Amino acid sequence: MTLKATLQTTLQSAWTRRGLLACLLWPLAQLHAGAVVLRRWLYTQGILKSWCAGVPVIVIGNVVAGGAGKTPLVMALVQHLQAAGRQPGVVSRGYGRQGDNSENCLEVLPGLPASLCGDEPLLIRQRTGAPVFVARRRIDAVRALLAAHPQTDLIICDDGLQHHALQRDLNIAVFDERGIGNGWLLPAGPLREAWPPTDQIKQRSGPQSVAPIDLLLHTGQTAAFAGFQSHRALADNAIAADGTRVPLDSLKGEALIAVAAIASPEAFFSMLRQRGLTLARSVPMPDHDKLDAAPLWQPGQTSQRVLCTEKDAVKLFASYPDAGQQLLAVPLVFTPEPGFLRAFDARLNALLNSDSH
Repeated sequence: MTLKATLQTTLQSAWTRRGLLACLLWPLAQLHAGAVVLRRWLYTQGILKSWCAGVPVIVIGNVVAGGAGKTPLVMALVQHLQAAGRQPGVVSRGYGRQGDNSENCLEVLPGLPASLCGDEPLLIRQRTGAPVFVARRRIDAVRALLAAHPQTDLIICDDGLQHHALQRDLNIAVFDERGIGNGWLLPAGPLREAWPPTDQIKQRSGPQSVAPIDLLLHTGQTAAFAGFQSHRALADNAIAADGTRVPLDSLKGEALIAVAAIASPEAFFSMLRQRGLTLARSVPMPDHDKLDAAPLWQPGQTSQRVLCTEKDAVKLFASYPDAGQQLLAVPLVFTPEPGFLRAFDARLNALLNSDSH
């Protein structure tokens, strides 16, 4: 395990309880809390300005540090909206972008290297076909998307609950099994802002920058507390770079290698084992890692297959173009409960029927 991964694991462990390390970091958390409150106040008072896109904006984010399943929900909602005849677009900061142009606004296209646009935006583009733009400032991404794709009638922002410069119409918060951890703010705990929020879930009259959470969805295998739930499962087929599908059941009995550079690598490894697969070696890497130094095949193990997540495949397929069926991505099938989608549709329809847009 790399130093970065070790530090990440140490902090995540500290955030599950109010132990010694968390207590030592608690004074810094109070400074963070003060900064959050001050920034929100500046926006609510209009001292800091927010921008309205002119089309409905839906923000999908989390109040805890690290991944909590935002991207699977983004893709699920994009496909849900497309099935209803709408034309959504997606914006993101493109976490993990590299190079001299990493700060620039960029449209994500299927053949673009993940290093230029980020692994999650590239996965969203490949899976949904919706226009996706990345930029350091989400406002820049929204403006560029609407200019390039004027038929877009709705924007989904991947992350950004705390990005108050962009006005939004719906806020959706996601939580995994960790819930709110020890309940403290960063760096003593995992929270980016206080939870539960002082503003309770409620209807609103129009787009706002600082606004309450409208919907809450649990994206893990078990719900940390009350709220809508979702179902996560591995697809029945793994996929090679050329699109070849390999049934997971056909891999039973093989000594497999699994690699994951996601927020919770062990969750992926556990799901593989639950499908009856044998992992001879698992390789956890930090979330969004470039994977250029990931130890996939070791001497004498080149005949072993490597399984990865779809998110990691957008990088690994480019790095190992000749791997064939020795390198397989295992897609995640993510399904929000029907009640969540009904509640989402009801809020969206109320919004579209109002005078806000």
